[in-house]
Amino acid sequence: DAEEWSPPKPKSKAPNKTARGTATGEKKTTAKKTAKPKEAKAPKEPKAPKVPKEPKLRAPRKPAARRKTQAAKSPKDSEASVLAGMERKKRVSFIVSESYQRDRWADEGSSQAGLGVKKEEVNAEDFTFDEPCLKKQKTSAACMGKPTNLPSSEAQSLRNELNMNWDLIEVLSHLTCVERWVCANIIMLLREENTVPFMVRYRKDMINHMDADAVRDVQMVYEELCSLAKRTQSVVQTLKKDGVLTAELEQNLRNCRSADELDHVYSPYKKGSKLTKARRAKALGLEDAASALMNTPHTLDLRAWIKPGTEGLSSVEEVATGVEHILADMMAKDPETLTYVKTLCEKSFVSIQSSVSKSALKEKEQAKPVQGHKTKAGAEQNKNKDIDKFQLYFDFTCNIQRIQPHQTLAINRGENLKILTVKVNIPDRVKSDFTRWCINNRWRPKTFAKEELHAIIRNAVEDSYKRLILPFLTRSYRTKLTSAAEKESIAMFVRNLRQRLLVCPVRGCVIMGVDPGFRHGCKLAILSPTSQILHTDVVYLHNSNQQREAEKLRHLMTKYSCSRVVIGNGTACRETESFFADLISRRYFHPLDVSYCITNEAGASIYSVSPEAVQEMPDLDPNLRSAVSIGRRVQDPLAELVKIDPKHIGIGTYQHDVSAGALKTALDGVVQECVSFVGVDINICSEILMRHVAGLNVGRARSITEWREQHGPFINREQLKLVKGMGPKSYQQCAGFIRINPQTLSRSSSNQAPEVPEKPAAKKGKGKTGVSVSTSFNPLDQTCIHPESYHVAQRYSAHKHTRTLEQQPTPLAKACSGYDGVDFDTISHGVGYSGGGL
Repeated sequence: DAEEWSPPKPKSKAPNKTARGTATGEKKTTAKKTAKPKEAKAPKEPKAPKVPKEPKLRAPRKPAARRKTQAAKSPKDSEASVLAGMERKKRVSFIVSESYQRDRWADEGSSQAGLGVKKEEVNAEDFTFDEPCLKKQKTSAACMGKPTNLPSSEAQSLRNELNMNWDLIEVLSHLTCVERWVCANIIMLLREENTVPFMVRYRKDMINHMDADAVRDVQMVYEELCSLAKRTQSVVQTLKKDGVLTAELEQNLRNCRSADELDHVYSPYKKGSKLTKARRAKALGLEDAASALMNTPHTLDLRAWIKPGTEGLSSVEEVATGVEHILADMMAKDPETLTYVKTLCEKSFVSIQSSVSKSALKEKEQAKPVQGHKTKAGAEQNKNKDIDKFQLYFDFTCNIQRIQPHQTLAINRGENLKILTVKVNIPDRVKSDFTRWCINNRWRPKTFAKEELHAIIRNAVEDSYKRLILPFLTRSYRTKLTSAAEKESIAMFVRNLRQRLLVCPVRGCVIMGVDPGFRHGCKLAILSPTSQILHTDVVYLHNSNQQREAEKLRHLMTKYSCSRVVIGNGTACRETESFFADLISRRYFHPLDVSYCITNEAGASIYSVSPEAVQEMPDLDPNLRSAVSIGRRVQDPLAELVKIDPKHIGIGTYQHDVSAGALKTALDGVVQECVSFVGVDINICSEILMRHVAGLNVGRARSITEWREQHGPFINREQLKLVKGMGPKSYQQCAGFIRINPQTLSRSSSNQAPEVPEKPAAKKGKGKTGVSVSTSFNPLDQTCIHPESYHVAQRYSAHKHTRTLEQQPTPLAKACSGYDGVDFDTISHGVGYSGGGL
């Protein structure tokens, strides 16, 4: 800020305020007076930078901190603040030097103007880069629900189960930036086996109206902390068996709040690792000498610890070295010391640097003169291509706070392939400040010590920093960068997948799916408006007989009244598009009004040979199944894409470098969220789509399909209780996301008369004999209202008969009319349930 402007005199603030309050005509006059001594053209627009009345001095705008203080002292109404914000946006980036100001009004398109604006925008108060994301802000605002804490018994049982020295709820709240009561409720809901879609839609008041992504983040951190507690318990049991566990070591292990800290404490005691220098010194009995050096140095005599003939104790130098190793180990594991050195690093310029490895350079040089066998030359050429991919990172340096996630993943991949060497650069100033603080404060002897003992402490500090603390910081930074990059990569996957799944479908028309190709022809599949396969064929559009193939296409499209063509974006896509565009431009399919589109066919080939595709289309060739999949991706993207593994859709970056388990969990959660929030018609949806509804799985989806085939369509949601494997918890989780559509119900009933068992017979003690369900249609079953709140909607429905919505609309009716496609005048129900009420 100091480089941007320097205030000439304090008294210029008063004229600046006066200038702001003057009328428009006065501003014009002031601008003209100021322009004369500068010998530059006057600005054409009156909205020039604010200038004081005195022509000799130009008063700068107040700093952001002063403006904020002034605004806090004199609060105004909301309308005035909005206008002030709009005024700030209009005058962004006009605080520049006078020489640049003349250049700007002389030539507004200069490159200097752009540079000046960019500098000022960084410090403008309109930019708030440090604010948390919106989904986290929701929990920091006023409570939308009732803050409830975990019962004391459950909180105590949770603490006993983890057996750690920290409070789970407090740590979870700190790591996720979510309030404690929200974290407590989420933990309670997760322990009750509630799904994320159910929590987000029907328990909003308990989670403070957080969205699914925010709840999923809290769930992920909660699972990480639970796995950390389990691993800590395993480490404690292992060390106890080995006989090296002490009370202090156990406390240090149970104080760890991350896997990195746990590895740092546990690594010296791992089996197979070399005996550390500190443990060797402790085995010689020098731990008491190190303790005496820190507490009572005036009583310590190193010569008294000499034992001739014993390795490590044969001289004063060896005794001093052993004491140094013990002190260095104590410093490296001291929480206060680690916290201080991390604080120093946060205030310094810590960078990550990558360079090409010597082995990669050697391979590249050896590959140049190779002219032997073709296979060998081809292999060497592929290696060179892999090396050239990382050319951007051959000499790369970036601040760890500014490095992008894709850069971190690229560096990690290059390091794994032994193409790059990576190191973290910590400034030398951190070492000097850390050494000074340790010697003068934290590790200063309590009483007077001789110079030789001070030298031991000084050497121990330097040894601890270089040999133990610096590698720990490097590992910590690399782990944090990798973890953040993987989370961002998974988040990008999640965003792209959600966007792809929720694409608007093209319904109510016959569609021709085309899988383009040159040699093996273009595979065709004509689909009905309900995605039924009407016809499949193969045409060769890129050979000499194009006219005959065009006539074949016209015959098929006329026969099935097909007016939409969907072309996959694979091989021969543009040539096939050109062929159809030429036919459409010549009105070749008249009287049909034909149009085409291009869709992403990623994953279609993999799906065509999957067991699901074989079960669904057993008589079709795999190539024709691809054409069917391409057509259905436009008719109903959600129902078709859930059949394909999300990793094969081609919507993410570095998917092979992130944790496979975390990626699969996140993608499965997004698919479940999308399918549940859209809802499924239980009488027509496929078994594959039904698997992704919250509360259902492969077995329950198969049982629902079998029940539907045996007894006909479902008449109401209550009948789900009759399905094998559907318990109270599963029914609670899935009921709100399942729809009973009266149109499909009547259509299915005409084909097959339903047989609804009112009292099913006992079947080997499955527990379904006591279930009694209604056999009548309930209008609420076609909405997103959960059955547990039907009584609220029915009370509202009864109230509607005495007070109609058209004549005297209630505030509730005004707010909820048309919600989720619900018509209050034709259907007797209310609005969506969100926790304790409507």
